[in-house]
Amino acid sequence: MNNPVKAAALVLALSGVATLAQAEAINVPAPDFTLESRAGDNIRLEDHRGEVVMLNFWASWCGPCRQEMPLMDDLYGRYQDLGFTILAVNVDENRGEALRFLDKVPVSYPILYDPESSVSELYEVPAMPTTVMIDRDGNVRYIHYGYKPGYEDEYEAQIRELVRE
Repeated sequence: MNNPVKAAALVLALSGVATLAQAEAINVPAPDFTLESRAGDNIRLEDHRGEVVMLNFWASWCGPCRQEMPLMDDLYGRYQDLGFTILAVNVDENRGEALRFLDKVPVSYPILYDPESSVSELYEVPAMPTTVMIDRDGNVRYIHYGYKPGYEDEYEAQIRELVRE
């Protein structure tokens, strides 16, 4: 098992952590990637070193994503000035589906496109949405699978912890 994110996810799965996976023991390097953004430029994860990054994998057909994304946009607005960003990776094969979704659920944070799911495979994403919290040093610190109302409180607590480090 060469992928540190996969290894961390396996440890979580074996420890009995179910729908909301979080473990303070996770501290593995986040695999770097480059994807095209909605604005048309290429975004590289490594270029965000020094920031706290919420990496969120989502799809247009994902009902929980529709609930979660406006709440994440609120977090983005509140913590962006403290060195926090969100990179939302869309996995739809057809970009038009993602754009129609974003017309109904507008957000201000960067949207990246992964139509071949290469980055979601790199991160061993098992479900939509999957959220990975990355610290300023580029290490995965928390992983969340799925979304249920209230998870945004966990996200905020983790963001606050990580921006203080």
